[in-house]
Parts: sequence; C-alpha cells; structure tokens
Amino acid sequence: MKNEFKMCALALVLAGGAMAGTLAPAGQTPARKAPAPKSQAESDALKTMFQAATPDAQIAAAEDFVVKFPQSDYKALAYLGEAQSYQQKNDYDHLVVAGEQALESDPDDGTKVQTLLILARAIAIKTGEFDLDREEKLTKVEKYAGTAIEMLRTMPKPNPALPDAQWEAAKADLTGQGHEALGLDQMVRKDYDKAIVEFKAASETPNADPSFGVRLAAAYDKAGKYDEAVAACDKVLAAANLHPMVKRAAEAEKAQALKLKSSTAPVAAKP
Repeated sequence: MKNEFKMCALALVLAGGAMAGTLAPAGQTPARKAPAPKSQAESDALKTMFQAATPDAQIAAAEDFVVKFPQSDYKALAYLGEAQSYQQKNDYDHLVVAGEQALESDPDDGTKVQTLLILARAIAIKTGEFDLDREEKLTKVEKYAGTAIEMLRTMPKPNPALPDAQWEAAKADLTGQGHEALGLDQMVRKDYDKAIVEFKAASETPNADPSFGVRLAAAYDKAGKYDEAVAACDKVLAAANLHPMVKRAAEAEKAQALKLKSSTAPVAAKP
C-alpha cells in the first residue's frame, strides 16, 4: 500500500523548510521561521513518525508526538500524517478530526494545502443526499478545495533547488485533486454539468490520476451524455500501466453507459 505520509507530507515539509528560512522581499510580510526540532528527543520522535511502516503505526506515532511535543513546529504535519493514515484505513470520521486539528495548528502553506484537499475530498465522499447537515458539509468542501486551488496559483517554489518542472507538476497534481473534490461536491448536489466541468479540469491536468477520467465518465452518464461517457472511459483504458482497480471501474462505467444508451435508443417501427 502506498505510504501517503512519507511520499507527500514529508517531501513537502522538507521543501517547505527551505522556503520558510528565506527572507521576504522588501515591503512583503517576512517569511515564517524555518521549522526545526527543539531537542534530540523531538528529532527522534519525528524520525519514528516518518519511518512508521503501517497506517496504525503512523497514527500511534503521530498521537504520541503531539502529546509529547505540543509546541512543535511539526505539530500540524503530525496531524496531517495521521489524517492520511486514516485515509488509507477508509476511516473518514477520524480523518476529518485529524485534518481539522492540523488546520488549527498553524500549518505552513504546503501542509495547509494538503490538509485542505484531503478534508475536501473526504467530506464530499461521505456526504449523502439526505444528510440533515448536507449544505454545511458541501459549503465546507467548496471552501477548502477553493482555498487550496487559489493558494496553489500563487504559491512560490518552496525550494530554489527544486526544478521548475517538478514544482509545476506537483502544483498541477494538487490542483487536480482540488477539482476532483469540487466535482464530487457537485455530484452530491446533482448538478452534473458543473461536475463535468470540474472532473474535466481534474483529468486534464498533466499526469492526472486516471481515476479522474472514470469520475468524469460517471458524471457524463448522470447527465445522459452516454457517447461522451464511453469516450472518457476509452481514454482511461488506453493509458499505459493502468491500475487493475481503475481498469475495472472504467470497464464497468463504459458498460453502464452503453447499457443506458441502448435503453434510451428509439425503437425502429416494424414494417
């Protein structure tokens, strides 16, 4: 299983540390102080947290870290890692709790963007059509995803040594996640045309996750645009090294589109 905490959060915080230590240009708000462990014990606890091999181990290490080091510069990161671990466990309720705690812990921009995106997606997925607090949840999805997308538009390269192409690819990937969350939001609202716009934006980002294309096809299906749904699935299925789970989902969505198209086709009159 992909270790989201190590692959995403750690990479951004290391880059963010370089950014935080730079001086702001004249007339601008000074950059925040570079994060750093305040003791060897904190440094060792960070290492334990980053090296945890399973989601449960990561959660335990993160909880232990924030209890022992409540004033740490990495407190928000610990909560983000905990949220990502709960995501791997499909435990959305605890994910939201950890994500909200990360936002309350003065996160740096990189950590904040990731937290906003993971929360937006999780809340959208878990919001039902008849939830009494549906509007409150969807408003939060739109706020979180919209804020993340807006931040990414102007976020400076976190580390001068980071190649421009790599930074732009990272921003595009995160922006795609934001549009996916907004698409999920519109699916709950049953505004399928708006969902199509968001999923299309997500699927057209460079190196977009193929699952975005499957979501786009589902939105086309709901909108009664079956030829477009089939085309979206064909595009996904043509991708190299497609994950078997995504492949099955695309095949199922294509079959659904063809079935719906057939059922709505006019019947030819008998001679």
